Amino acid sequence: MASVSVSSCLNKAVHQQYMSLPQGGKCQVTYIWIDGTGEGLRNKTRTLDEEPKSIDDIPEWNFDGSSTYQAEGSNSDMYLIPVCMFRDPFTFDPNKLVLCEVLKYNRLPSVYCLETNHRASCNKVMEKIKEHSMWFGMEQEYTLLGIDKYPFGWPANGYPPPQGPYYCGVGADNAYGRDIVECHYKACLYAGIKICGSNAEVMPSQWEFQVGPCEGIEMGDHLWVARFLLHRVCEDFGVVATLDPKPMEGNWNGAGCHTNVSTKQMREEGGLQYIEQAIEKLSKRHLEHIKVYDPRGGQDNMRRLTGHHETSSINDFSAGVANRGSSVRIPRQVGHEKKGYFEDRRPAANCDPYAVTKAIASTCLLDSQEEEESE
Repeated sequence: MASVSVSSCLNKAVHQQYMSLPQGGKCQVTYIWIDGTGEGLRNKTRTLDEEPKSIDDIPEWNFDGSSTYQAEGSNSDMYLIPVCMFRDPFTFDPNKLVLCEVLKYNRLPSVYCLETNHRASCNKVMEKIKEHSMWFGMEQEYTLLGIDKYPFGWPANGYPPPQGPYYCGVGADNAYGRDIVECHYKACLYAGIKICGSNAEVMPSQWEFQVGPCEGIEMGDHLWVARFLLHRVCEDFGVVATLDPKPMEGNWNGAGCHTNVSTKQMREEGGLQYIEQAIEKLSKRHLEHIKVYDPRGGQDNMRRLTGHHETSSINDFSAGVANRGSSVRIPRQVGHEKKGYFEDRRPAANCDPYAVTKAIASTCLLDSQEEEESE
């Protein structure tokens, strides 16, 4: 059995005694932001005199950017700009979770943040294509690990039986860590995340949750906070959730973040022609998309997109109906009804959803000049 953290072994009954104390009319607000790695999440909490009714009631705050890879120590104060508010499933109502953008002292993205804070540029694109009512749904795969970084539930000095019985499986020999999955699902629902499902994945100790449909910038906001909730729930259980696209080498599936996409025209009668047009545009910019579909410009996805284990080759673009070995899949039902959505299967599990949705929206709905103006 994979090892768990010592903090998870603290007395939870004692913890609950304090969590049930009244707050004297005050409100705790936890500020969440993406750090300079482009993958890590940070958070800290402050007290407000009353429950905020909207995001406009949340004051800006600051933090030490030199400790989060976002600033130099000589000028390290960074602004936290609240952009999206959720209920807090850990400390309960009236307390809030607030997702923030990061700006430097002059209220501009710092040189450290430009490559990791994609929300602002994504939002510009989403505003430009608003009339198309572009919906996204992202399927977040992840793997549970012990704090020894070995998959949770795997034999200490070996491997579980080969893949086959684990996908959507049930039973103690097939499902590793379901308690975490169910707690995360409830936490998302309580918070107000648009989570729409979850399931066990092909590799044991690997799971997936889905968020959407979300329109425009909402997709990135909700997925980032859903990731925060996942890491926070795992913390309580003493395990680690990794978004590594290929956590185990060998004959084991990797982890992706399949992205489902539709516009108003695609959802209407005869929408298949617009789906096919979008896929044609995506085919011409395959390498550009690969560069933004993981934080290291395709290096992480290179380990995953091999053409095996239900993936396409990273080097080639492909599309097909109900084909999980293609870059872009048209679901069979969509092919039958001639309308609906398509699934881009290339984004890695550790992708930035702002970068992914911006790239797809730009390629499918903007010409190159409009895209340059949005940068």
